[in-house]
Amino acid sequence: MNKTFRWLGLLALAAAIEGGEAGLALAQSATGTEPAANASGPAQGYAVGPTNAAATDQSNASQASPATELPVLYITSLEVLHTQTQPPLDIVRVTGLTGSQGWSGPQLVPTYVGKPLDGILDLQFVATMPEQTQPAAGFVPIGAVFTLEGGHQFKGVRVRASENALEVDQIPGASQASIKVDDCKDCVGKKFAEKGQAQPGAPGIVRQEDLPKVLRWIIPSRGIRGITHDPNRLNLILSSDNTIVAAYWE
Repeated sequence: MNKTFRWLGLLALAAAIEGGEAGLALAQSATGTEPAANASGPAQGYAVGPTNAAATDQSNASQASPATELPVLYITSLEVLHTQTQPPLDIVRVTGLTGSQGWSGPQLVPTYVGKPLDGILDLQFVATMPEQTQPAAGFVPIGAVFTLEGGHQFKGVRVRASENALEVDQIPGASQASIKVDDCKDCVGKKFAEKGQAQPGAPGIVRQEDLPKVLRWIIPSRGIRGITHDPNRLNLILSSDNTIVAAYWE
């Protein structure tokens, strides 16, 4: 008899727990309460990142398998367009260069949230970096857009890449940069000269001054410390007479 009462008591307790959970779910549905993760969104005044379906698919994929985003190497142009249709929008369009193939998902993201004192919207030009080292085969063009909603209070836009930045101090506006850096696609087989050791235009010579700033050259007797993966760093493998035998982006 005691066992029977104990069993009935357990059934009643289970029913009460289930009823409580159902009541909580109904209460959340009735009040419109959403999980805290959905409460946050883009900062007021601008929508972050691309707005097309492909970008949404990329975002979902990145959530499933996180990838590392880094600033692209250079920004080459910045243009802010004001639409003539309703509702009015300001479109930020940028182009740039990566050091190699393998970069994906380019986008513009705010450096910080809120209106700065100078009224200039500060953006970073980032993309998903390659998972493996890439040969130095020449710079690769890349581009992205960013939408500013109507009624924003920014008077201009600044965009930063890894090695440079461009700014327009009024909307609409445009700015360009000329990148006069050796992309090292023809470096292999030439001799490397450290800063100050060769004159400009010397045949068969690759000067340190002409290459990207983030550079590492490795002589035969030098080891390689660590396993830091920096796809914005150009690496040169040198022979004993400083001939470049391999060039790659780490």
